[in-house]
Amino acid sequence: MAVLLSTLNQMGFLLLLIIIGFVLVRTKLVTADGAGVLSKLETYVLVPALVMGTFMQNFTVARIGVAGQYFLVGLIVIVITIPIAVVVGRLFSKNFDLRNIYIYGLAFSNFGFMGNAVVKALFPEIFMEYLIFVLPFWTFIYMWGVPYLLMSSEEDRGFLAGLKRLINPMFIAMIVGIIIGILNIPVPSFLENGILTLGDCMSPIAMLLTGMTIGRIDLGKTFRNVPIYVVSAIRLVIIPLLAIVILHFFPISYGLALCTVCALAMPLGLSTIIIPSAYGKDTSDAAGMALISHLLSCITIPVIFMIFEMMIQ
Repeated sequence: MAVLLSTLNQMGFLLLLIIIGFVLVRTKLVTADGAGVLSKLETYVLVPALVMGTFMQNFTVARIGVAGQYFLVGLIVIVITIPIAVVVGRLFSKNFDLRNIYIYGLAFSNFGFMGNAVVKALFPEIFMEYLIFVLPFWTFIYMWGVPYLLMSSEEDRGFLAGLKRLINPMFIAMIVGIIIGILNIPVPSFLENGILTLGDCMSPIAMLLTGMTIGRIDLGKTFRNVPIYVVSAIRLVIIPLLAIVILHFFPISYGLALCTVCALAMPLGLSTIIIPSAYGKDTSDAAGMALISHLLSCITIPVIFMIFEMMIQ
């Protein structure tokens, strides 16, 4: 019950930030350009700062062996998840673009912005391990998810294009943080404090951006779209529950099991809105999935964590 209450409290806080972002856009106090600036700030400054600070402080020689285990299990989880997402996603639409959005949403949850915020708030002791666990997820996103599911132009779909996207600010920040942490390189206090403070800003800004993105969609049409509820239920309930049942029968550490559930229990990500819209595609269904799944996640995530605590000891 303690886990349920603490998770509900955190999800309530995140929902409040989403609502604020939604209201800011609906009242036109923040324009699309303003949201774009915040998005760039999140991508190029705040998330890299959070990642770098985490690895600077926690990635030591003693934890290298543990890091390898988390990366391997994360790789196994996403390799299993993707084929399931492909098979199930194809059942929802015959439209090529919409089908790919469903597949992407089922394969990749919002394990980044939302996942980072939830794990950092509720399970800070495993946050570094969580970042390592989801590295294979990011790899598949940049090498397959984004270029092959969300982009339409042929020049953006090749292996080299995906490889270039893998070398991003977050990845570079992680490498720098690993070097500083493992070599125990002294960092001036003003610089360390600056990195840690910027990292603390990541979660609230990410939730505000979620609300701003959702604030630009047609709510009436969204709430009448039945497939959105089905996909959200699969993403938020069926997939994490299956993972819990499977983990219950495997001799896996508590931390690895928790990272698995955290990565799989998050709502649908926002990339299905941001990237296709840049290519002139209709993103109304994607935005609807983001809205419905984020609202429902305020209930499902606490319940999933409560079930996890009951079954995984």
